[in-house]
Amino acid sequence: MRLSTLAGAVLIAALAGCAAVPPASQVPAHTQAEERARNVIFFLGDGMGLNTLTAARIFHAGEAGELTIDRLPESAFVKTFSNDAMVTDSAAGMAAYMTGVKHNNGVISMSFGTRSVAPGKDANGNALVSKCEGGSPATTLLELARKRGMALGVVTNTSVTDATPASAYGHGCHRKLETDFAAMLVPGGAGYNPALGARGLDVMFGGGAQFFTPFASGGKRADNRDLLAEMQAQGFRVARDSASFKALALDARQPAIGLFAPNHMDYDATRDPAKQPSLTEMTRKAIDLLAPHAGAQGKGFFLVVEGGLIDHALHATLAKRALQETVSYNDAMQAALEKMEQLDPGLKNTLIVATADHDHTLLLNGYTVRTGKTTPTNPGVLGLVRNLDGSPKLDKEGRPFTIIGFGTGENRTNGPRSSQPALTDEIVTRDDYHQEAVVRTRTGAETHGGTDVYLGAAGAGAELFRGTIDNTRVFGLIKTAAGL
Repeated sequence: MRLSTLAGAVLIAALAGCAAVPPASQVPAHTQAEERARNVIFFLGDGMGLNTLTAARIFHAGEAGELTIDRLPESAFVKTFSNDAMVTDSAAGMAAYMTGVKHNNGVISMSFGTRSVAPGKDANGNALVSKCEGGSPATTLLELARKRGMALGVVTNTSVTDATPASAYGHGCHRKLETDFAAMLVPGGAGYNPALGARGLDVMFGGGAQFFTPFASGGKRADNRDLLAEMQAQGFRVARDSASFKALALDARQPAIGLFAPNHMDYDATRDPAKQPSLTEMTRKAIDLLAPHAGAQGKGFFLVVEGGLIDHALHATLAKRALQETVSYNDAMQAALEKMEQLDPGLKNTLIVATADHDHTLLLNGYTVRTGKTTPTNPGVLGLVRNLDGSPKLDKEGRPFTIIGFGTGENRTNGPRSSQPALTDEIVTRDDYHQEAVVRTRTGAETHGGTDVYLGAAGAGAELFRGTIDNTRVFGLIKTAAGL
Protein backbone atom coordinates (compact mmCIF):
# COMPACT_ATOMS: atom_id res chain seq x y z
CA MET A 1 0.00 0.00 0.00
CA ARG A 2 1.31 3.47 -0.89
CA LEU A 3 2.19 5.55 2.13
CA SER A 4 0.87 9.09 1.72
CA THR A 5 2.81 12.12 2.87
CA LEU A 6 0.61 12.32 5.95
CA ALA A 7 0.88 8.61 6.69
CA GLY A 8 4.66 8.90 6.34
CA ALA A 9 4.61 11.64 8.94
CA VAL A 10 2.63 9.37 11.25
CA LEU A 11 5.14 6.54 10.77
CA ILE A 12 8.12 8.82 11.46
CA ALA A 13 6.43 10.13 14.61
CA ALA A 14 5.73 6.59 15.79
CA LEU A 15 9.33 5.50 15.20
CA ALA A 16 10.44 8.50 17.25
CA GLY A 17 8.33 7.26 20.13
CA CYS A 18 5.45 9.70 19.61
CA ALA A 19 2.06 8.16 18.87
CA ALA A 20 0.39 11.46 18.04
CA VAL A 21 -0.96 12.12 14.56
CA PRO A 22 -0.33 15.72 13.45
CA PRO A 23 -3.55 17.75 13.49
CA ALA A 24 -4.90 19.07 10.23
CA SER A 25 -3.68 22.57 11.13
CA GLN A 26 -0.08 21.30 11.01
CA VAL A 27 -0.41 19.54 7.66
CA PRO A 28 0.49 21.62 4.57
CA ALA A 29 -2.60 22.88 2.76
CA HIS A 30 -1.67 21.19 -0.51
CA THR A 31 -1.29 17.86 1.31
CA GLN A 32 -4.72 18.18 2.90
CA ALA A 33 -6.36 18.99 -0.43
CA GLU A 34 -4.62 16.15 -2.26
CA GLU A 35 -5.21 13.46 0.33
CA ARG A 36 -8.41 14.31 2.16
CA ALA A 37 -11.39 12.01 1.93
CA ARG A 38 -14.12 13.79 -0.02
CA ASN A 39 -16.64 11.19 1.14
CA VAL A 40 -16.86 9.51 4.56
CA ILE A 41 -19.07 6.56 5.57
CA PHE A 42 -19.04 5.74 9.28
CA PHE A 43 -20.51 2.32 10.15
CA LEU A 44 -21.49 1.70 13.76
CA GLY A 45 -22.52 -1.75 14.93
CA ASP A 46 -24.26 -0.91 18.21
CA GLY A 47 -22.97 -3.27 20.89
CA MET A 48 -20.93 -5.29 18.39
CA GLY A 49 -18.15 -6.39 20.74
CA LEU A 50 -15.32 -8.73 19.81
CA ASN A 51 -17.12 -11.85 21.01
CA THR A 52 -20.28 -10.93 19.11
CA LEU A 53 -18.23 -10.22 15.99
CA THR A 54 -16.42 -13.57 16.31
CA ALA A 55 -19.64 -15.48 16.91
CA ALA A 56 -21.30 -13.78 13.92
CA ARG A 57 -18.35 -14.71 11.69
CA ILE A 58 -18.67 -18.38 12.68
CA PHE A 59 -22.47 -18.23 12.38
CA HIS A 60 -22.27 -16.76 8.89
CA ALA A 61 -19.14 -18.28 7.37
CA GLY A 62 -17.55 -20.75 9.78
CA GLU A 63 -14.42 -20.47 11.89
CA ALA A 64 -12.15 -19.90 8.89
CA GLY A 65 -14.56 -17.57 7.11
CA GLU A 66 -14.69 -13.79 6.88
CA LEU A 67 -17.09 -10.92 7.34
CA THR A 68 -16.77 -7.74 5.32
CA ILE A 69 -15.25 -5.89 8.26
CA ASP A 70 -12.49 -8.54 8.41
CA ARG A 71 -11.42 -7.58 4.89
CA LEU A 72 -10.97 -3.88 5.58
CA PRO A 73 -7.21 -3.35 5.19
CA GLU A 74 -6.50 -1.16 8.21
CA SER A 75 -7.50 -1.83 11.80
CA ALA A 76 -7.30 -0.68 15.40
CA PHE A 77 -8.68 -1.53 18.81
CA VAL A 78 -10.74 1.16 20.52
CA LYS A 79 -11.04 1.90 24.25
CA THR A 80 -14.64 2.75 25.02
CA PHE A 81 -14.81 3.90 28.66
CA SER A 82 -16.89 7.04 29.20
CA ASN A 83 -16.12 10.08 31.32
CA ASP A 84 -17.93 8.77 34.37
CA ALA A 85 -18.04 5.00 33.86
CA MET A 86 -15.80 2.07 32.97
CA VAL A 87 -18.63 0.74 30.81
CA THR A 88 -20.16 3.24 28.42
CA ASP A 89 -23.69 3.54 27.18
CA SER A 90 -24.50 4.23 23.54
CA ALA A 91 -24.95 7.97 24.04
CA ALA A 92 -21.49 8.56 25.51
CA GLY A 93 -19.91 6.01 23.17
CA MET A 94 -21.23 7.50 19.92
CA ALA A 95 -20.84 11.08 21.13
CA ALA A 96 -17.13 10.43 21.71
CA TYR A 97 -16.77 9.33 18.08
CA MET A 98 -18.77 12.26 16.76
CA THR A 99 -17.24 15.07 18.88
CA GLY A 100 -13.88 13.90 20.27
CA VAL A 101 -15.13 14.68 23.79
CA LYS A 102 -15.41 12.19 26.66
CA HIS A 103 -19.04 12.20 27.80
CA ASN A 104 -20.91 11.13 30.90
CA ASN A 105 -23.26 8.25 30.21
CA GLY A 106 -26.58 9.40 28.82
CA VAL A 107 -25.32 12.70 27.39
CA ILE A 108 -25.67 13.50 23.67
CA SER A 109 -22.82 15.49 22.04
CA MET A 110 -22.26 18.14 24.69
CA SER A 111 -19.18 19.78 26.21
CA PHE A 112 -16.93 17.96 28.65
CA GLY A 113 -18.45 17.32 32.06
CA THR A 114 -22.09 17.94 31.11
CA ARG A 115 -24.23 16.01 33.53
CA SER A 116 -26.91 13.57 32.44
CA VAL A 117 -30.00 15.09 34.03
CA ALA A 118 -32.81 12.57 33.95
CA PRO A 119 -35.90 14.44 32.71
CA GLY A 120 -39.25 14.13 34.38
CA LYS A 121 -42.26 12.64 32.62
CA ASP A 122 -45.67 13.97 31.71
CA ALA A 123 -49.00 12.22 32.37
CA ASN A 124 -48.49 10.05 29.28
CA GLY A 125 -45.07 8.85 30.38
CA ASN A 126 -43.16 10.95 27.86
CA ALA A 127 -39.91 12.70 28.72
CA LEU A 128 -40.26 16.40 29.46
CA VAL A 129 -37.87 19.06 28.22
CA SER A 130 -34.81 19.36 30.44
CA LYS A 131 -32.17 22.08 30.16
CA CYS A 132 -28.49 21.33 30.64
CA GLU A 133 -26.67 23.29 33.30
CA GLY A 134 -23.07 24.26 32.58
CA GLY A 135 -22.98 22.46 29.23
CA SER A 136 -22.91 23.60 25.63
CA PRO A 137 -23.17 21.75 22.29
CA ALA A 138 -19.96 20.07 21.14
CA THR A 139 -19.36 20.29 17.39
CA THR A 140 -20.00 16.99 15.61
CA LEU A 141 -18.35 15.55 12.53
CA LEU A 142 -21.58 16.07 10.59
CA GLU A 143 -21.62 19.74 11.55
CA LEU A 144 -17.98 20.11 10.46
CA ALA A 145 -18.85 18.35 7.21
CA ARG A 146 -21.74 20.76 6.64
CA LYS A 147 -19.38 23.72 7.09
CA ARG A 148 -17.32 22.29 4.24
CA GLY A 149 -20.42 22.00 2.09
CA MET A 150 -20.71 18.22 2.26
CA ALA A 151 -24.07 16.49 1.98
CA LEU A 152 -25.22 14.64 5.11
CA GLY A 153 -27.01 11.34 5.72
CA VAL A 154 -28.00 9.12 8.64
CA VAL A 155 -29.32 5.55 8.32
CA THR A 156 -30.37 3.32 11.21
CA ASN A 157 -32.77 0.47 11.96
CA THR A 158 -33.59 1.96 15.37
CA SER A 159 -35.50 5.18 15.93
CA VAL A 160 -33.66 8.06 14.26
CA THR A 161 -33.96 9.85 17.62
CA ASP A 162 -32.24 7.06 19.55
CA ALA A 163 -28.91 7.76 21.27
CA THR A 164 -26.57 6.69 18.47
CA PRO A 165 -28.10 8.57 15.51
CA ALA A 166 -29.00 11.55 17.73
CA SER A 167 -25.33 11.92 18.72
CA ALA A 168 -24.47 12.51 15.07
CA TYR A 169 -26.83 15.46 14.50
CA GLY A 170 -28.16 16.60 17.88
CA HIS A 171 -27.21 17.81 21.33
CA GLY A 172 -28.81 17.19 24.73
CA CYS A 173 -28.08 16.45 28.35
CA HIS A 174 -30.21 13.29 28.31
CA ARG A 175 -30.72 10.65 25.64
CA LYS A 176 -34.43 10.27 26.45
CA LEU A 177 -35.34 13.70 25.07
CA GLU A 178 -36.33 12.13 21.78
CA THR A 179 -39.03 14.62 20.80
CA ASP A 180 -36.37 17.34 21.18
CA PHE A 181 -33.99 15.47 18.89
CA ALA A 182 -36.73 15.11 16.30
CA ALA A 183 -37.30 18.89 16.36
CA MET A 184 -33.57 19.44 15.79
CA LEU A 185 -34.05 17.95 12.30
CA VAL A 186 -36.69 20.42 11.07
CA PRO A 187 -34.98 23.37 9.33
CA GLY A 188 -36.33 26.69 10.53
CA GLY A 189 -38.58 25.15 13.15
CA ALA A 190 -38.49 25.66 16.90
CA GLY A 191 -35.61 23.66 18.36
CA TYR A 192 -33.81 23.19 15.02
CA ASN A 193 -30.04 22.64 15.16
CA PRO A 194 -28.75 25.54 13.02
CA ALA A 195 -25.29 23.94 12.77
CA LEU A 196 -26.84 21.59 10.19
CA GLY A 197 -27.23 24.55 7.82
CA ALA A 198 -30.31 25.92 6.12
CA ARG A 199 -31.06 22.60 4.43
CA GLY A 200 -30.66 20.13 7.31
CA LEU A 201 -29.82 16.50 6.67
CA ASP A 202 -30.05 15.44 3.04
CA VAL A 203 -31.03 11.85 3.84
CA MET A 204 -32.42 10.19 6.96
CA PHE A 205 -33.85 6.66 7.10
CA GLY A 206 -34.96 4.61 10.10
CA GLY A 207 -37.77 4.34 12.64
CA GLY A 208 -39.16 6.73 15.23
CA ALA A 209 -42.23 8.26 13.53
CA GLN A 210 -43.98 8.68 16.90
CA PHE A 211 -41.49 11.38 17.95
CA PHE A 212 -42.44 13.45 14.88
CA THR A 213 -46.18 12.99 15.43
CA PRO A 214 -48.60 14.86 17.78
CA PHE A 215 -50.56 13.17 20.57
CA ALA A 216 -53.79 13.63 18.63
CA SER A 217 -52.44 11.39 15.88
CA GLY A 218 -51.09 8.73 18.21
CA GLY A 219 -47.60 10.17 18.56
CA LYS A 220 -45.47 11.43 21.42
CA ARG A 221 -45.35 15.16 20.76
CA ALA A 222 -46.91 17.27 23.52
CA ASP A 223 -46.48 20.43 21.39
CA ASN A 224 -48.87 18.94 18.79
CA ARG A 225 -46.47 19.69 15.94
CA ASP A 226 -46.53 17.37 12.95
CA LEU A 227 -42.85 17.48 12.08
CA LEU A 228 -43.13 15.33 8.97
CA ALA A 229 -45.77 17.68 7.58
CA GLU A 230 -43.50 20.63 8.37
CA MET A 231 -40.59 18.96 6.62
CA GLN A 232 -42.72 18.04 3.63
CA ALA A 233 -43.85 21.68 3.34
CA GLN A 234 -40.18 22.65 3.14
CA GLY A 235 -39.50 20.32 0.24
CA PHE A 236 -38.55 17.10 2.01
CA ARG A 237 -39.72 13.93 0.36
CA VAL A 238 -41.27 11.65 2.98
CA ALA A 239 -41.41 7.85 2.83
CA ARG A 240 -43.46 5.81 5.29
CA ASP A 241 -43.24 2.28 3.87
CA SER A 242 -41.20 0.24 1.42
CA ALA A 243 -43.27 1.26 -1.61
CA SER A 244 -42.81 5.00 -1.03
CA PHE A 245 -39.17 4.35 -0.14
CA LYS A 246 -38.53 2.59 -3.45
CA ALA A 247 -40.37 5.37 -5.28
CA LEU A 248 -37.94 8.03 -4.08
CA ALA A 249 -36.36 9.46 -7.22
CA LEU A 250 -32.60 9.86 -7.23
CA ASP A 251 -32.78 13.63 -7.05
CA ALA A 252 -30.14 15.28 -4.87
CA ARG A 253 -31.94 18.63 -5.02
CA GLN A 254 -34.62 17.52 -2.55
CA PRO A 255 -33.80 16.03 0.86
CA ALA A 256 -35.53 12.79 1.88
CA ILE A 257 -36.67 11.32 5.17
CA GLY A 258 -38.08 7.82 5.60
CA LEU A 259 -39.56 6.65 8.90
CA PHE A 260 -40.75 3.05 8.73
CA ALA A 261 -41.88 2.27 12.28
CA PRO A 262 -43.43 4.17 15.22
CA ASN A 263 -40.32 3.45 17.28
CA HIS A 264 -37.55 0.99 16.40
CA MET A 265 -37.73 -1.11 13.25
CA ASP A 266 -38.15 -4.89 13.43
CA TYR A 267 -35.39 -7.47 13.40
CA ASP A 268 -34.35 -8.21 9.85
CA ALA A 269 -35.55 -11.82 10.14
CA THR A 270 -39.04 -10.74 11.21
CA ARG A 271 -39.66 -7.44 9.36
CA ASP A 272 -42.40 -7.19 6.74
CA PRO A 273 -40.57 -6.24 3.51
CA ALA A 274 -43.68 -4.41 2.30
CA LYS A 275 -43.53 -2.09 5.31
CA GLN A 276 -39.85 -1.85 6.21
CA PRO A 277 -36.82 -1.83 3.90
CA SER A 278 -33.69 -3.63 5.08
CA LEU A 279 -30.61 -1.91 6.43
CA THR A 280 -28.86 -2.84 3.18
CA GLU A 281 -31.62 -1.32 1.06
CA MET A 282 -31.61 1.88 3.11
CA THR A 283 -27.82 2.13 2.84
CA ARG A 284 -27.86 1.63 -0.93
CA LYS A 285 -30.60 4.21 -1.38
CA ALA A 286 -28.81 6.72 0.85
CA ILE A 287 -25.63 6.41 -1.23
CA ASP A 288 -27.64 6.74 -4.45
CA LEU A 289 -29.21 9.95 -3.15
CA LEU A 290 -25.86 11.32 -1.95
CA ALA A 291 -23.87 10.16 -5.00
CA PRO A 292 -24.26 13.40 -7.01
CA HIS A 293 -22.18 15.09 -4.30
CA ALA A 294 -19.40 12.48 -4.46
CA GLY A 295 -17.71 13.34 -7.76
CA ALA A 296 -14.87 15.74 -8.45
CA GLN A 297 -17.32 18.59 -8.98
CA GLY A 298 -19.13 17.98 -5.68
CA LYS A 299 -18.23 18.74 -2.08
CA GLY A 300 -18.63 15.10 -1.05
CA PHE A 301 -20.84 13.56 1.62
CA PHE A 302 -20.75 12.20 5.17
CA LEU A 303 -23.00 9.20 5.86
CA VAL A 304 -23.55 7.49 9.22
CA VAL A 305 -24.99 3.94 9.14
CA GLU A 306 -26.00 2.21 12.37
CA GLY A 307 -26.85 -1.44 12.84
CA GLY A 308 -28.72 -0.67 16.05
CA LEU A 309 -30.70 -3.86 16.59
CA ILE A 310 -27.56 -5.87 17.38
CA ASP A 311 -27.65 -4.10 20.72
CA HIS A 312 -31.35 -4.74 21.27
CA ALA A 313 -30.99 -8.48 20.70
CA LEU A 314 -28.00 -8.69 23.02
CA HIS A 315 -29.84 -6.87 25.82
CA ALA A 316 -32.55 -9.52 25.42
CA THR A 317 -29.93 -12.35 25.39
CA LEU A 318 -31.32 -13.46 22.04
CA ALA A 319 -28.04 -14.61 20.52
CA LYS A 320 -29.58 -15.87 17.28
CA ARG A 321 -31.18 -12.49 16.60
CA ALA A 322 -27.98 -10.67 17.53
CA LEU A 323 -25.92 -12.70 15.08
CA GLN A 324 -28.53 -12.30 12.34
CA GLU A 325 -28.46 -8.54 12.91
CA THR A 326 -24.66 -8.50 12.78
CA VAL A 327 -24.83 -10.29 9.43
CA SER A 328 -27.41 -7.72 8.25
CA TYR A 329 -24.98 -4.95 9.24
CA ASN A 330 -22.24 -6.83 7.41
CA ASP A 331 -24.39 -7.01 4.26
CA ALA A 332 -25.05 -3.26 4.39
CA MET A 333 -21.31 -2.61 4.66
CA GLN A 334 -20.59 -4.88 1.71
CA ALA A 335 -23.23 -3.09 -0.35
CA ALA A 336 -21.71 0.28 0.54
CA LEU A 337 -18.23 -0.84 -0.46
CA GLU A 338 -19.50 -2.09 -3.81
CA LYS A 339 -21.42 1.14 -4.43
CA MET A 340 -18.46 3.32 -3.55
CA GLU A 341 -16.05 1.29 -5.68
CA GLN A 342 -18.32 2.09 -8.62
CA LEU A 343 -18.45 5.79 -7.75
CA ASP A 344 -14.82 6.11 -6.64
CA PRO A 345 -12.65 3.22 -7.92
CA GLY A 346 -9.99 2.30 -5.41
CA LEU A 347 -11.68 4.54 -2.81
CA LYS A 348 -9.13 7.23 -3.60
CA ASN A 349 -11.42 9.93 -2.26
CA THR A 350 -13.55 7.92 0.15
CA LEU A 351 -12.92 6.84 3.75
CA ILE A 352 -14.93 3.99 5.22
CA VAL A 353 -14.68 3.33 8.96
CA ALA A 354 -16.53 0.51 10.73
CA THR A 355 -16.57 -0.06 14.47
CA ALA A 356 -18.79 -0.46 17.56
CA ASP A 357 -19.63 1.86 20.42
CA HIS A 358 -19.32 -0.73 23.17
CA ASP A 359 -19.20 -4.40 24.05
CA HIS A 360 -21.78 -6.74 25.63
CA THR A 361 -21.38 -9.71 27.97
CA LEU A 362 -21.80 -12.42 25.30
CA LEU A 363 -19.13 -15.09 25.65
CA LEU A 364 -18.03 -18.28 23.89
CA ASN A 365 -17.86 -21.27 26.24
CA GLY A 366 -15.93 -24.50 26.49
CA TYR A 367 -13.57 -26.38 24.17
CA THR A 368 -16.13 -27.29 21.57
CA VAL A 369 -15.28 -29.07 18.34
CA ARG A 370 -15.32 -26.75 15.32
CA THR A 371 -18.89 -26.31 14.15
CA GLY A 372 -18.71 -24.52 10.80
CA LYS A 373 -21.40 -22.06 9.80
CA THR A 374 -24.98 -22.33 11.00
CA THR A 375 -27.41 -23.91 8.53
CA PRO A 376 -30.95 -25.33 8.82
CA THR A 377 -29.36 -28.70 9.65
CA ASN A 378 -26.30 -27.51 11.58
CA PRO A 379 -26.74 -25.41 14.76
CA GLY A 380 -23.17 -24.22 14.52
CA VAL A 381 -22.12 -21.68 17.13
CA LEU A 382 -25.71 -21.50 18.44
CA GLY A 383 -25.60 -25.12 19.55
CA LEU A 384 -24.24 -27.16 22.45
CA VAL A 385 -20.59 -27.50 23.34
CA ARG A 386 -19.50 -30.88 21.96
CA ASN A 387 -16.54 -33.22 22.22
CA LEU A 388 -14.52 -34.35 19.20
CA ASP A 389 -16.72 -37.43 18.90
CA GLY A 390 -19.85 -35.26 18.69
CA SER A 391 -21.18 -36.05 22.13
CA PRO A 392 -22.24 -33.08 24.31
CA LYS A 393 -19.80 -31.86 26.91
CA LEU A 394 -21.33 -31.92 30.36
CA ASP A 395 -21.02 -29.58 33.33
CA LYS A 396 -20.27 -30.72 36.88
CA GLU A 397 -23.91 -31.72 37.30
CA GLY A 398 -23.98 -33.80 34.13
CA ARG A 399 -25.92 -31.34 32.03
CA PRO A 400 -25.02 -30.07 28.51
CA PHE A 401 -24.43 -26.35 28.01
CA THR A 402 -24.32 -23.94 25.09
CA ILE A 403 -21.36 -22.49 23.22
CA ILE A 404 -22.80 -18.98 23.64
CA GLY A 405 -23.61 -17.66 27.08
CA PHE A 406 -23.90 -14.26 28.78
CA GLY A 407 -22.29 -12.74 31.84
CA THR A 408 -25.58 -11.04 32.70
CA GLY A 409 -29.11 -11.75 31.55
CA GLU A 410 -32.57 -12.95 32.41
CA ASN A 411 -32.10 -16.72 32.05
CA ARG A 412 -30.26 -17.94 35.12
CA THR A 413 -31.27 -21.35 36.48
CA ASN A 414 -32.74 -21.38 39.97
CA GLY A 415 -30.84 -23.99 41.93
CA PRO A 416 -28.75 -26.74 40.32
CA ARG A 417 -28.89 -27.08 36.54
CA SER A 418 -29.58 -30.79 37.05
CA SER A 419 -33.03 -29.79 38.35
CA GLN A 420 -33.97 -28.59 34.87
CA PRO A 421 -34.56 -30.61 31.67
CA ALA A 422 -31.38 -31.17 29.68
CA LEU A 423 -30.78 -28.69 26.88
CA THR A 424 -30.83 -29.88 23.27
CA ASP A 425 -29.76 -28.27 20.00
CA GLU A 426 -33.42 -28.03 19.04
CA ILE A 427 -34.17 -25.96 22.14
CA VAL A 428 -31.18 -23.63 22.04
CA THR A 429 -31.43 -22.76 18.34
CA ARG A 430 -35.01 -21.48 18.57
CA ASP A 431 -35.53 -17.86 17.55
CA ASP A 432 -36.74 -16.91 21.03
CA TYR A 433 -34.19 -18.84 23.10
CA HIS A 434 -32.49 -16.72 25.75
CA GLN A 435 -28.99 -18.03 26.46
CA GLU A 436 -28.11 -18.76 30.06
CA ALA A 437 -26.45 -16.04 32.13
CA VAL A 438 -24.13 -16.04 35.13
CA VAL A 439 -25.85 -13.11 36.86
CA ARG A 440 -29.61 -12.66 36.62
CA THR A 441 -31.01 -9.31 35.51
CA ARG A 442 -34.56 -8.22 34.89
CA THR A 443 -36.06 -9.26 31.56
CA GLY A 444 -34.30 -7.65 28.61
CA ALA A 445 -31.68 -5.95 30.78
CA GLU A 446 -28.43 -7.74 29.97
CA THR A 447 -25.70 -5.16 30.40
CA HIS A 448 -23.01 -3.68 28.23
CA GLY A 449 -19.43 -4.87 28.66
CA GLY A 450 -16.25 -2.85 28.96
CA THR A 451 -13.92 -4.69 26.56
CA ASP A 452 -12.22 -2.79 23.74
CA VAL A 453 -13.94 -2.96 20.36
CA TYR A 454 -12.57 -3.55 16.87
CA LEU A 455 -12.29 -0.91 14.17
CA GLY A 456 -11.69 -1.52 10.47
CA ALA A 457 -10.98 1.14 7.85
CA ALA A 458 -10.49 1.39 4.10
CA GLY A 459 -9.83 4.10 1.56
CA ALA A 460 -8.43 7.63 1.78
CA GLY A 461 -6.74 8.17 5.15
CA ALA A 462 -7.44 4.65 6.40
CA GLU A 463 -3.75 4.15 7.21
CA LEU A 464 -4.15 6.58 10.13
CA PHE A 465 -6.09 3.95 12.08
CA ARG A 466 -3.69 1.64 13.93
CA GLY A 467 -2.83 0.31 17.36
CA THR A 468 -5.03 0.80 20.42
CA ILE A 469 -6.71 4.19 20.49
CA ASP A 470 -9.28 6.00 22.58
CA ASN A 471 -12.76 6.46 21.12
CA THR A 472 -12.25 10.24 21.17
CA ARG A 473 -9.20 9.73 18.93
CA VAL A 474 -11.40 8.33 16.16
CA PHE A 475 -12.99 11.76 15.82
CA GLY A 476 -9.60 13.39 15.30
CA LEU A 477 -8.44 10.82 12.76
CA ILE A 478 -11.60 11.15 10.65
CA LYS A 479 -11.37 14.94 10.92
CA THR A 480 -7.76 14.84 9.70
CA ALA A 481 -8.44 12.33 6.91
CA ALA A 482 -11.34 14.41 5.59
CA GLY A 483 -9.67 17.77 6.14
CA LEU A 484 -12.57 19.01 8.25
